[in-house]
Amino acid sequence: MTEYDNTNSGVLFREQEKKSEKHPDFKGNINVEGKDYWLSGWVNESKDGRKYFKLSVQPKDGATAKRPAVSNEIVSEDIPF
Repeated sequence: MTEYDNTNSGVLFREQEKKSEKHPDFKGNINVEGKDYWLSGWVNESKDGRKYFKLSVQPKDGATAKRPAVSNEIVSEDIPF
């Protein structure tokens, strides 16, 4: 049986035990070019009322950084909320 290659893919799960409004709504992981990262997502709303995800990526290797390795806001009207 061939092992699944999860390179350049990831997953987000709804956070069931969110303790503060600042904590992510979704948490998971992603692999980019063979490197593993923690992935966090927040559901936000734009000024014109459209919902979108704000994402944050942190390296899994334990390196501490002052800010995420990648941070980007993705706006899509196709996200079913």
